[in-house]
Amino acid sequence: MTVRDQPWPEGTPCFAELTTPDLDAAEAFYGPLFGWTFDRGPAEMNHYTTALLHGHRAAAFNPPMPGAPQPAGWLTHLSTADATASAARAASAGAQVLRAPMPVMEFGTLAVIADPFGAVFALWQAKSDIGAQIVDEPGAMYWNEHMSPHLAAAQDFYRTLFGYHYDDMSAPGFEYATFDVGHGEIGGMGGGSEIARWVVTFAVADTDASVAEAVRLGGTVHHEPEDSPYGRIAGIAGPFGERFYLMSTGRPDTPEA
Repeated sequence: MTVRDQPWPEGTPCFAELTTPDLDAAEAFYGPLFGWTFDRGPAEMNHYTTALLHGHRAAAFNPPMPGAPQPAGWLTHLSTADATASAARAASAGAQVLRAPMPVMEFGTLAVIADPFGAVFALWQAKSDIGAQIVDEPGAMYWNEHMSPHLAAAQDFYRTLFGYHYDDMSAPGFEYATFDVGHGEIGGMGGGSEIARWVVTFAVADTDASVAEAVRLGGTVHHEPEDSPYGRIAGIAGPFGERFYLMSTGRPDTPEA
């Protein structure tokens, strides 16, 4: 189990947040699937809901703001020490700032960006809230990756934004690289996708059992389970059509000792 209480390094995927039109339905699906419990905020916080795993912050649900409909989907947050400077750097490199940096009470500063290829992500500058407190554990965020039709150009953009270093893993018919900021790999970037998007993968103890549970709860499978060198992976569409992935970790789903 990886539990953290300090801000994540610059450029690290640090959180996953689901935009959802129905909090009750989201809790009914993701609670049994990942073992999450929920802390729903008051109306003045738009009922922003934190998902907890073993008492640690694992993810969140965010209803669309009134009068501002947003499509349901998982939003990857990238950590930054200065959201204003990072947003300006992104805009200079061709991105669109969908939500200018804004303070979120005492928790931190948030900006939402569409990169030059259309993939949407958030910038998160931590104060009292670092993002995910638990990762790499069944029921927690495990891997984040950017998929695009334009891998080389996407790599250039994120290199400009965060100074990413890339380790190419490509093979015939397969374009992929991991990225890091000098502290070991923190995510991946792939080519060959029809659209650009950030994708979140959650760890599970048993991929096939979790796929069956997701289907029982009303989800659908968009990527059948298959083995990879890193674990058994499958793609799920949740109750609102939002897509995410599951990957087995080979570790049991047990609380921290």
